[in-house]
Amino acid sequence: MSDIRAAAVGEVVAAAWVCVRDRRVLVVRAKNSDAFYLPGGKPEPGETHAEAAARETLEEVGIVVTADQLRLFRTIEAPAHNRPPGTRVRLVCFLAESDATPEAANEIAELAWFTSADAPRCAPAIRLLLDELVTAGLID
Repeated sequence: MSDIRAAAVGEVVAAAWVCVRDRRVLVVRAKNSDAFYLPGGKPEPGETHAEAAARETLEEVGIVVTADQLRLFRTIEAPAHNRPPGTRVRLVCFLAESDATPEAANEIAELAWFTSADAPRCAPAIRLLLDELVTAGLID
């Protein structure tokens, strides 16, 4: 069964990589955004969520993770940042370990390692994800 579902009107579906090191999670900020997100993006036609997360991770932070390395962590639903009112995002989040050093690439202006204390600097879906990571005992 494919993990691609049709997006409802006013819904953005995206997949993302959750990289946790030293009780912090890797986040990125695009050049045109004031908020931090996870490395990730929208699946292309025929692409699974895991494949999209792996592709976007390589494009945005230069780290190779493969779809088969990724483990589903959570699907987060929240208001979409920088989208018309009423637009929601469904963010499919995957965990995978990597010791590689991330570097901002393409549309990424900045990367950082956040704890839950940094939630105000994040898009709404990432704020919810930070809570989930705290609950899971993965970040502070």
